[in-house]
Amino acid sequence: MNILFYRYGSICEPDFIAGFLELGNAVSELTDEIYDKNIPDADRVRLLHKALSSHSYDFVFSINFYPFISEVCKIYGILYLCQTVDCPVMDLWSHSIENKCNRIFVFDRAQYNETHPRNPDCVFHLPLATNPARWNAVIQNASASSIRNYKSDVSFVGSLYTEKCPYDRLHGASGYLTGYLEGLMAAQRHIYGYYFLEELLNDEIVEEFRRHLPGFYTPPQSAVRNDRAAMAQLYLCAKISAEERIRTMQVLGRRFSVDLYTGSDTKGLPVRNRGLAKTLTEMPLIFHYSKINLNITSKSIREGLPLRIFDILGCGGFLLTNYQSELCDYFTPGTDLDCYGSEDELLEKTEYYLTHDKDREEIARCGYEKAKQFHNYPERILQMLSFAFGITNPPQ
Repeated sequence: MNILFYRYGSICEPDFIAGFLELGNAVSELTDEIYDKNIPDADRVRLLHKALSSHSYDFVFSINFYPFISEVCKIYGILYLCQTVDCPVMDLWSHSIENKCNRIFVFDRAQYNETHPRNPDCVFHLPLATNPARWNAVIQNASASSIRNYKSDVSFVGSLYTEKCPYDRLHGASGYLTGYLEGLMAAQRHIYGYYFLEELLNDEIVEEFRRHLPGFYTPPQSAVRNDRAAMAQLYLCAKISAEERIRTMQVLGRRFSVDLYTGSDTKGLPVRNRGLAKTLTEMPLIFHYSKINLNITSKSIREGLPLRIFDILGCGGFLLTNYQSELCDYFTPGTDLDCYGSEDELLEKTEYYLTHDKDREEIARCGYEKAKQFHNYPERILQMLSFAFGITNPPQ
């Protein structure tokens, strides 16, 4: 098949391209948005129009959903396939999601459950994937000094979200509102596998929050407006994630040696800040040579598995992650990875796996083999194409 790939610079775009090519497809790329993040919408439309007018393609593909691509594909009568890798993706509230040219693949089941009813034949649930071959090439060519440099007892790669927490713009709200939200967020922070924020936000709370949060998200006219979902997913979840990550670094760092790879401010935290890690050249070595790789899923990913889980396993690393409700759909805790559902369990399992090398290494091996066999990009793309073209029906 001939595929037009609209790119904006997602880290997994090269992996999808490699997967398409490995399956015998031809891939053309539109890369302007990689180099110009402020490209006007009209110019994006013109670029896509020019590409579709010049060549024949079987479908257009992108990471995350672009309403303008859907609208242009609707005009041209060509399919538009996309895979979400972020959550939330606010463009999924666009009315363009209802176009029949769409084949939208959503990795988080909660996000899928919100989206699917608006276009039942064209929205699918599909998890993310990893590229073990690419990671192995980096790991096998690592120098002895690099290996020594990236060995850790416990490591975490990622932002603490403290520098990008829009909830902190809340100003002048009543004591009742701030107290209620602080209690609600504290409760959600301690519960893994069940998301309840939106159930406990009534209209009065949402309205007061919106009034006192400068720049509260306002969707375009061509989209559904859902202030409750926006409040929970964009603002409360970000604050919960920041608090959870700080707290996790505090409790782990007091008892164990923790290397944190981040650009966030870590002043006062009992961890070693190693700075930002380069995704393609350093991250695979961190994952492979750390005894324990920690994953702390952003709370806005309500049920699904983030890309980090697949990439740690694809690098042959041992993974200790918070529990997510979709975790057991793809992996077996205690066999392919392990998970925790509380701070106490996190501390207990960290201590156990740091002192039981054989168990830890066997789990890492099993996790790698499962990711390599079932969660690679060609395999995931085959599933995607099979659902998109009606070859097989997706599970309900």
